[in-house]
Parts: sequence; C-alpha cells; structure tokens
Amino acid sequence: MSNGAIANTFANQNVFLDASTNNNGTVNDGKGLLFPTTNLTQFTFRLDAADGLNFPSYFDGMIVFNTATGSTNDPALTTQTTGLARGFYYFSNPNWATTNSVSSGTWIPLGGNPRFNVTTAETTTNTLVNSNQVYAKKGRFVASGTSTAPTSYPDGAITVPASGTAGIYRVTVFKAGTGSVFANGVYSYDISNGNLITGSPSMSVVYPAGTYDYVVEYTK
Repeated sequence: MSNGAIANTFANQNVFLDASTNNNGTVNDGKGLLFPTTNLTQFTFRLDAADGLNFPSYFDGMIVFNTATGSTNDPALTTQTTGLARGFYYFSNPNWATTNSVSSGTWIPLGGNPRFNVTTAETTTNTLVNSNQVYAKKGRFVASGTSTAPTSYPDGAITVPASGTAGIYRVTVFKAGTGSVFANGVYSYDISNGNLITGSPSMSVVYPAGTYDYVVEYTK
C-alpha cells in the first residue's frame, strides 16, 4: 500500500524511490516509511532466487527492523551476530563478489551504539581491514615466569579458521583490575592452534609468573 501513486518517471537516476514531494501541504500525511518487523534470531536468507541476476549483491546493504534479543541462527552465515537488540540492522556482505553467497556477511546495528562487548565468544567489531571484517575474542593465558610460551589457556586457546584472508590484526595483553597494559602485540601467534609467544614483533619477552588477560582481533 502507498499514500499516493508510484510511477516510473525518472529512469537512470541516483535514487530508486523519491517521495520528497509527497503531501508537502500537510504535517501528518505521508511522512513516514513504515518497515515490516522481523525476528533476526529466526530469520534466514532464502537463496534459491539469488542467481547473479536476481539479488546480485547477495543482500549487501539490506535493512530490516529487528524486534528480538539474542543471536542470529542462520545456517547460511559463517558468523552469527550476538547481542541483538530491538532496532534497525543492515546486512554487511562486502565480499559478495568473491564468495557469490551471503556466507561472510553479518548483521550490524544501523546507527546504533558503536561500542561492542568483547567476550570469550566471537565478537563482531566495528572495524574492517581491506573490506574484511575484524572479529575479536577475549581469553587468558598463564605465564610461568621462565618461558615466553604460556603454560596454559584457562578459557581455551583462541584459533582462527585458515583462509586466504585470515590473519591477526592486533593482540592486547593486560591484567584486569590492575590498569596495566603489557603489550599491544606478541612476538608470534599461531592461528592454527592459538599458541603465542609473549613479547613484541622484534623481541620475545618472558612475563612474570601469573595469569594474564588478552584480546585477539583477527580477520578470517
């Protein structure tokens, strides 16, 4: 339904729909764009018609109004969006031309709070590197005080799935509750098993014995 006739009268222009002159003589009539609502915890993409001619961008930039809280659960997506809240979301799928799918896309809040909460679960950040999404995870490691290799990872080692775009963007080592940041990097990091060597890119460093918090930011 529309509050007025829709006519195809301006082909080959930048906009696909112009309602700026609709009912300008009134205050209330025809002023809002009413979106349908959806539950992103249950929403899944229908891909049977996405053949390169229909939906050629594989829904990159699609906007929905979400009404649910929780996480997405779409088997077509490699990474699910956690911490859903009521509001507008857009589907970010910048690699659609390479993947020819929605698999690498994620749902991102539209104009929402830019903050994100990094936990031991994979978190989608607000950073892209060369159009590749940066993700983050928090963990802990135990240092012996005599070796540059941690003796254990109480929350499990943080691994990154191997791919042509997988890599470590940043590793931040700190101790919660102390205000101390020990490093914004490590000497080396093995993405296949999550094993790290403490230090800086130019020199390995033995950390004093203790348990350290760390956040790994990565692409995949």
